[in-house]
Amino acid sequence: MTQSTDRYVHPLTGRYASTEMQRVFSPAHRYGTWRRIWLALAEAQQETGLSIPDAALEQMRAALDTIDFDRAAEYEKRFRHDVMAHVHLFGDDAPEARAIIHLGATSAFIGDNTDLILHREALELVRDRVVRCMAALADFARRWRELPTLAYTHFQPAQPTTVGKRATLWLQDLALDLEEIEFRLETLRFRGVRGTTGTQASFLELYDGDHARVDRLDALVGEKMGFSATYGVSGQTYSRKVDQALQGTLAGVASSVSKLAHDWRLLAHLREVEEPWEKEQIGSSAMPYKRNPMRAERICALARHVITLGIDPAFTAATQWMERTLDDSANRRLSIPDAYLTLDGALVLAENVSAGLIVHPAVVAKNLDEHLPFMATETLLMQATAGGGDRQELHERIRVHAHAAAGEMKEGRPSDLIERIAGDDAFGMDADRIRSLIDARAFVGRAPEQVDRFLAEWIDPVLDRLGSAAEARLGSPDIRV
Repeated sequence: MTQSTDRYVHPLTGRYASTEMQRVFSPAHRYGTWRRIWLALAEAQQETGLSIPDAALEQMRAALDTIDFDRAAEYEKRFRHDVMAHVHLFGDDAPEARAIIHLGATSAFIGDNTDLILHREALELVRDRVVRCMAALADFARRWRELPTLAYTHFQPAQPTTVGKRATLWLQDLALDLEEIEFRLETLRFRGVRGTTGTQASFLELYDGDHARVDRLDALVGEKMGFSATYGVSGQTYSRKVDQALQGTLAGVASSVSKLAHDWRLLAHLREVEEPWEKEQIGSSAMPYKRNPMRAERICALARHVITLGIDPAFTAATQWMERTLDDSANRRLSIPDAYLTLDGALVLAENVSAGLIVHPAVVAKNLDEHLPFMATETLLMQATAGGGDRQELHERIRVHAHAAAGEMKEGRPSDLIERIAGDDAFGMDADRIRSLIDARAFVGRAPEQVDRFLAEWIDPVLDRLGSAAEARLGSPDIRV
């Protein structure tokens, strides 16, 4: 299909978001969901005693996905109302149901309940993508559990860790996000059948004042749409705090993938890791040698947008007047789909890089070896003290040598700390003895064992529970770099 070149095309659909997430927010799915909710309402009304003809229900079932969007646009142009446009269109497609479609309902009944369904479906996709990222990172952590690497605090050299242990930090953030996602899915409810201002007055009138039948109708429609509970009360809309909470969860996931992508970018600068690279991929139009971490950079860019989108529903929730005000509508049309579609694009890339992240062990070792003698000074101090030296005097000597060796490095020369200490008679150790004490594996503490325990206790059970389903639901996404 030829794409129009004289109209704006959203980058989320053109470049970033997966087909699965785009489908959730597609017009066909949204308006098909409208029709399913109208059908659920009519079925529940029949089941609770209203006179709803079988022929009406049969025609509605047959027309759930036969939506003529050109005719819908014509109706909307006439009525200036999207819900009424689709009520009329559905009536055209199911003429026996024309008189009962949307019976007793308000626009928020169809729009809000649909939004809750789309929230649920989109959040389930986010959950699956987070699980797949976790699976890829778990494999990475397990593979590199023992490889010592220089750790950083303040991005300054610190006590060594292992490459695998660092990956568990990324994993733990996503595991915490997954807990949050599952909580949101578990506690998400249906708006239900509430009427114009949430009082259910129109439905009470339909049922001649029978409160029990109105309650049953409310529960039935929710059950038919896959919800076990509805919110206790509503105005015209469900509380916009629901959107705020859900998009806050998305922003939390975005923070996690942004952090790991920033780490990848820093490690790429150190040449310790590298993104997957295509055979003919170009890193720079001007500098042919460049291999920029562009996927990690894109993750950070997309994640930033998701985080900022979390502000929209907070303002919306804070400024809703009384039973509702319509200044939420246009904002929600933009911010809710964009948050999911943007995060989806970031997670697709995060999984891709996690599964293909290249480690350069020789560079990792070189960077560590350059700084390891400084990390080992405490060990050298204890060894020399055990040999009869004065601890305070030796501490001062090491301090002087360390600063001098660091000065050499700042001038572009290699560190000579080992040679300086070996040449100091107060320590009584030659260079070979000092090097024998500086084994990187002796300075990583319990990092390898922590990787094993963390994966076994925290990650593997989650992957056993959710991994296969996530793999089955999601295909291999096209990475458009």
